[in-house]
Amino acid sequence: MQIAQPTRVQPLTTIAPPGGRVDLGLGELWRHAGLITLLIWRELKIRYEQTVTGFVWVILQPLVTTVVFSVLFGKLVGVRSDGLPYPVFAYSALVPWTYFVHALTKSTTSLVSFESVITKVYFPRLAIPVAAVLAGLVDFLIVLVGLAGMMLFYGIVPTVAIWTLPLFTLFAVAAALGVGLWLAALNVQYRDVANALPFVIQLWFFVTPIAYPSSLIPEPWRAIYGLNPMAGVVEGFRWAVLGHGPVPVALVTVSALTTVGLLLGGLYYFRRKEDLFADVV
Repeated sequence: MQIAQPTRVQPLTTIAPPGGRVDLGLGELWRHAGLITLLIWRELKIRYEQTVTGFVWVILQPLVTTVVFSVLFGKLVGVRSDGLPYPVFAYSALVPWTYFVHALTKSTTSLVSFESVITKVYFPRLAIPVAAVLAGLVDFLIVLVGLAGMMLFYGIVPTVAIWTLPLFTLFAVAAALGVGLWLAALNVQYRDVANALPFVIQLWFFVTPIAYPSSLIPEPWRAIYGLNPMAGVVEGFRWAVLGHGPVPVALVTVSALTTVGLLLGGLYYFRRKEDLFADVV
């Protein structure tokens, strides 16, 4: 008597268009943490391999800018610096600003630079701009060491506010990533985004309290001024490092809320457009 063998049930895969809900893919991104580490290492090798000045150039850029600002705004124009030596006042703001500009520029063009990989291999595309933003933290730490040396020269000792420095550093990372995700996704379809970015950054610089304090902004307008996420980053970072004056609570709060909105919106928009990257790029 022949015994019938049980029929093996084959797995069924259903392919369907995405629904209205968009998964931000943070869990998948976490599972690819090793890939992000490799991308960061690749970015650092490209940036520093076969360079003569190396890390010196990272400090030299904000240092030269500080000297120019000190002569132009500190001496000639007479912009007040809230009782702080103007070089320290300007350099402390250039630390997060320089990081933001570098991270934003790299993240905006990151997808286009990985065109050959995106069109052949699947991996969470979100890893590319995230790695570009995190790689800039190496430069950030180097410039921060330069700020420590300048504070030592002027005899400025950090206060207890220095413990909030990691918070404002995370604030700067979130701001760069939030804006970078929007621009990276847009740059895949519209290459004009990368071309217009230097002009946008230049305008953004003048509406950020780097060469001047936010105290010059009238009180009723200060909260609105905080809609610029970098206004809160710069003022909060300056307060955390130098511990001078009261913390600009209203300004930092509005900037933090704006940053959270930009980050969540950027994640949503990036994931919404991610399926089109390989076809458009």
